[in-house]
Amino acid sequence: MMKHLNKWAFLLACTLAVSCSSGGSDDPDVPDTPNKPETPSQPETPNNPTSEDLAKYVCPTYNDNYTSVAAWTQRSKWNLANVHDPSVIKAADGYYYMYQTDASYGNVHNSDVRNSNKHGHFFCRRSKNLVDWEFVGASMVGLPSWIKPKLNEIRKQMGVPERDDTYFANDLDFGYWAPCVRKVNDNLYRMYYCITCPGTINGNGTWSERAFIGLMETSDPASNKWEDKGFVITNASDKGLNFRVSQTDYNNCYFKFNAIDPTYIITPEGKHWLIYGSWHSGFAAVELDASTGKTKVELPKPFGTAEEIAPYGKLIFTRTLNNRWQGAEAPEIAYHDGYYYLFVAYDALDVPYNTRVLRSKNVDGPYETMNNRVTNAANGAGDNPTVLTHPYKFSQGYGWVGISHCAVFDDGNGNWYYVSQQRMPANVAGINASNAIMMGGVRSIKWNENGWPVVMPERYGAVPQVAIKASELAGTWEGIDLAYEYGKQRVSTDFTLNADGSMTGGKAWPNVKVWNFDTSSNTLTIGTTKLKVQREVDWEASPRKLTIVYSGVSGSKSFWGKKK
Repeated sequence: MMKHLNKWAFLLACTLAVSCSSGGSDDPDVPDTPNKPETPSQPETPNNPTSEDLAKYVCPTYNDNYTSVAAWTQRSKWNLANVHDPSVIKAADGYYYMYQTDASYGNVHNSDVRNSNKHGHFFCRRSKNLVDWEFVGASMVGLPSWIKPKLNEIRKQMGVPERDDTYFANDLDFGYWAPCVRKVNDNLYRMYYCITCPGTINGNGTWSERAFIGLMETSDPASNKWEDKGFVITNASDKGLNFRVSQTDYNNCYFKFNAIDPTYIITPEGKHWLIYGSWHSGFAAVELDASTGKTKVELPKPFGTAEEIAPYGKLIFTRTLNNRWQGAEAPEIAYHDGYYYLFVAYDALDVPYNTRVLRSKNVDGPYETMNNRVTNAANGAGDNPTVLTHPYKFSQGYGWVGISHCAVFDDGNGNWYYVSQQRMPANVAGINASNAIMMGGVRSIKWNENGWPVVMPERYGAVPQVAIKASELAGTWEGIDLAYEYGKQRVSTDFTLNADGSMTGGKAWPNVKVWNFDTSSNTLTIGTTKLKVQREVDWEASPRKLTIVYSGVSGSKSFWGKKK
C-alpha cells in the first residue's frame, strides 16, 4: 500500500533525527482557538491597485527556516510552517480555510501529549489574504468510531480474525492523511478524509491492512466543529482473497485501488464525483449521491473479480499500464472553461515530487496530455503529462524540493491558485534534518491561450498587480527549464532581455535572439514560447524585495523565470 507506509517511515526517520524544544506556555490539553498572526498582516489586495499601493507594499517577513518556532506550543507562530497535503476552500465568511495531513517537523503534533489527551487530527488554519495564516486547530478529535466495526465487518467477510480493542487503543497508530474539503453551498461544507490502518491483513507474508475514506460535514468552518458522517469507500482488490503477498512484492500488490488521496468535484450540471488513488493501479472515479455525499451505487464486498469490484470506481488515470505499484498519487480535479483538469503528483514525496497536468471534457475521462496522449484503462500516461512544478533552485538560497500534492482553487473572482507542501533540500548547512522542513507554498495559476494552467515560480505574496510595462522587463533574468529530472533540482541560469527587443539567451534560452511583450494579456514571448508574467515577491533575496516572474508551458515541461 503503500503510500502511507512510506510516509510513516519517512516521518519516523525525521522524528528520530529532529529534536524540538517544547518552548512557549500554551497548554497542549486546551483546545485551539484561532490565533492572530504573529507578524503584521498584509491588507487585502486592492481591486484596482495603483503605483502608490505598490510603493507601500511590505514583503512577508516570516522565516522559511522555522526550526526556532517548530514546537507544538509555538503553533500560533507557524503561519505556513508544517503544511503537508493541503486542501483549501474559500468560505462564505471570506476566509480561506486550509486542512492537511497529520505531519510536522519532528512530529511535534504527536508530542507533549499528556494523560491520553491527543492534539487531534486534520489541523486547520485560515487566512484572509493567502499570505498570513492563523492556526485554528484539529477538525477531528480522535479515531472515528465507525472504523472498528467497519474494519471488522470486512475482515469477517474475508475469513480473517477480527481486530480486538488493543488494536484500536492508540489512535496515533493510525494514519490521518490527505483531506479534501469543498464548499457545497454557503451552509454546507464537506471534508473527505483518509484513515490508514496499521499492520498486515493476517500476519507475515500478507499484504498491508487497508485504508478508508470517510466524510465529515459542517455548516460553519469558523466553528471548527465537524460532524462525522462515516464510511465512504475503502481499498478494493480484484484478486479475490489472494492477499498472501509480501509487503515488498510491489508488482503483485493485493489491492487494485488505494483508498487514499480523495478529490471531490461538483460538475456544472450538479453531479458529485469522488476521484481517489495513490500508487497501485492508478486513480478511480466514482459518482456520489449529492444529498448524502456517499457513493451513488451500493458497494459490494471490497474483493472479488474486476467485474465484481466495478462499483469501487472507473480507472481514469494510470502512469504505467498494468503496473500495480507506480509513482503517481494525490489527484486533484478542477473545472475551468469547459475542461476538467487533473493534477497529479509524480514520484516520492521527500525530494523528487513533481506536479503534472492533464485535461478532459468529461470528469471520468478520457484525460489527455498537452501533446494529445490519452490515458485510460488501455493506455498509460507515462512521463508525457506536462511538468508544472519540480525541484528547483534560483541563484540565491537553497531552493525547494518535494513540491507537489496540490490543491487548486479560485477566489470566485477569476483568480486561481495552487498550494502544496515544499521541502528544503537535504543537508542544508545549520539545519538539522533540513529535508523534514515542510512549508506550505501558495502560488498563482494563470491560464495560457490554449487553456492550459501555468504555475508561477515564486510564492504568492498578495502583491498589488499594477500594470507591467515592457520597459520593466528589460534587464537580467534567471531562467529555469523544468525538464523532468528525477530527484534533482533544476538550477537557474542568467540571460538578458535588451530594451530594443533583442536578447542574449545564454543557457536558459539557447539560440533565441528576440523577445516581445503583449501588455493586454501580460504575455512575454521569448522566441516562440509564450510566458505569463506578474509581479511577485523575490523570496530568495535578502531582504526580500519585489520582482517580476514568468511561467509558461510547452510540451512536457514548464519554463520559470525571475527578474534579478
